[in-house]
Amino acid sequence: MFFTDEFFMKQALIQAQEAFDKGEVPIGAVVVCNNQIIARAHNQIETLQDPTAHAEMLAITSATEFLGAKYLHDCTLYVTIEPCPMCAGAAYWAQISKIVYGASEEKRGYTVIGQQILHPKTIVRAGVYEQECQALMQDFFFDLRKK
Repeated sequence: MFFTDEFFMKQALIQAQEAFDKGEVPIGAVVVCNNQIIARAHNQIETLQDPTAHAEMLAITSATEFLGAKYLHDCTLYVTIEPCPMCAGAAYWAQISKIVYGASEEKRGYTVIGQQILHPKTIVRAGVYEQECQALMQDFFFDLRKK
């Protein structure tokens, strides 16, 4: 059975909801290789008190450990929100083949700097479950402002 980008983005959304439930900024990520999820992660910045503990960074680390390799050729990173420049840089160094993200991040997303931050061979697909990804972020920050 072959799964779609939408299927895997739903898995990333499950990770984002887990982050939301823990009081973390609700961003989730999964890494897929050969139609199989090899890594799952969500933001853990507050939990780990580590500003680099973004969902993408944790998922990339987990995927490289799973494969026993520093490169993620033939792998796809699914992430609910457009990666920041740090995470895009990590994707560059890991040579991820494809990045699929849900909602854009107009203030801190990598596209503010430009596409050249990604590896030249990386394929990008944006807007998969965009509204759901964006709504989770909006709900999180709405709740945060109420406190």
